[in-house]
Amino acid sequence: MHEVNPSRTALRVALRRAAHQVHDAHPRVFDDPLAVRILGDEHILEVHKTPDSEKRPYSAALRSFMVARARLAEDTLAAGVRDRGVKQYIVLGAGLDTFAYRNPYPGVQVFEVDHPATQAWKLEMLKGAGIAVPETAVHVPVNFEVDSLRAKLQGAGFLFGEPTVTAWLGVVPYLTREAFDATMRVLARCAAGSEVVFDYSQPREALPHVEQLMLDSLGARVALAGEPFQLFFTPAQLAEEMEWLAMRVVEDFDSAKLTERYFKGRQDGLGLRGQAAHICVAEVRE
Repeated sequence: MHEVNPSRTALRVALRRAAHQVHDAHPRVFDDPLAVRILGDEHILEVHKTPDSEKRPYSAALRSFMVARARLAEDTLAAGVRDRGVKQYIVLGAGLDTFAYRNPYPGVQVFEVDHPATQAWKLEMLKGAGIAVPETAVHVPVNFEVDSLRAKLQGAGFLFGEPTVTAWLGVVPYLTREAFDATMRVLARCAAGSEVVFDYSQPREALPHVEQLMLDSLGARVALAGEPFQLFFTPAQLAEEMEWLAMRVVEDFDSAKLTERYFKGRQDGLGLRGQAAHICVAEVRE
């Protein structure tokens, strides 16, 4: 993430979410009626160039993971609203996420947190696409190098004593351990039972040889974009880290669990591969 430029990874994720709406069979894993629209004419050709799922299975697997984590985050929010009366949703590292602009819950305030450069770019994209910003959407620009996340959230009207769900997607692998811990400490100040959904990757040495090579290839590409991978956990290491941060792992989703929930029986080539990527749902302890 460069100081004056929006995140390149945010655009790549948005392109894959949009491609899912255009190319993949129904029922979609993740329905997002604004995913294509927010990209505008500038990027629509890239969406239509998405490789065929059968011919490019690893590209399809990466897209599958991105839509599964988005679906799981919104499913977690839906359960929180239904079962615990959640009224706050943080989208941390929001990129071009569109939930705040199609929010079906009138009583839920959505706090979009992102680097000022990426957030300014997103607001321009929204304006260009003619997507209205509802009153329930609050934009919170945070430069993590100099700003306090807690202070910025409070200044935007966020209430730490209220039950909250946080989506923190596509961010953790790019962080230092210190940045991860500092952010989780802030989220751990939310009301007991508040949940955080985030994805992470296992370390290279925990993977089979072929997956090590795949991780090396992907890591080289994101490093060239200026956003290298830095942080890895095994499930056991993450569970221990969560306990130390006054949180606990509710569920850790590997490829098998995600496939059972979201991809079982699909015939369109969409599905997950490998063991590296996980999605964790953690909650603030009582």
